[in-house]
Amino acid sequence: MGIDITTITAAAAWAVAIGTVVLLWWQTRVTQHLNSANAVLTLRERFDSPAYRRRRKLLAQRLLAGRHEDVTNLEVGAFFELIGSLTHTRVLNRELVWEAFGTWISGYYTALRNPVDVIGRARTALKDPLIMHEFEWLFGLVQQIDRKKLGAEANIEEANREESASLLRREAELDLE
Repeated sequence: MGIDITTITAAAAWAVAIGTVVLLWWQTRVTQHLNSANAVLTLRERFDSPAYRRRRKLLAQRLLAGRHEDVTNLEVGAFFELIGSLTHTRVLNRELVWEAFGTWISGYYTALRNPVDVIGRARTALKDPLIMHEFEWLFGLVQQIDRKKLGAEANIEEANREESASLLRREAELDLE
């Protein structure tokens, strides 16, 4: 009364099938992480390109000067809108986005909402409540990760205001070469 060869063969076939599925799942996860990392690096290169540095510098200078009515070009915000959309749909890894862009996301979002709500004005003027909604979602995600890493006792809102002002000063002085 031993185990027959058919049972052994069937069990081996199932083990190979399950092992193959697990291996394929693992390979897919690794590939997704690598693709996300490559995409984040590419986006970072774009963000640091001379063209985007000019846009960032101009926006920072206008925000610092209180020329909020001159902030009609929201390309920096649109850049973060794209990153927000890609992150929200999990094309980009959330931690990688936080590492690569977290300071800019918090700084620019805070500056575009305070003391004058530039994003709110654009939504009203264009009668589109969804303008920069993914950027807004991304800001919330960055805040969530910050709270997790810094602890509940950290005053994130005050840190955002201070970091935003500091970021704008640095961005206003960007070297464009």
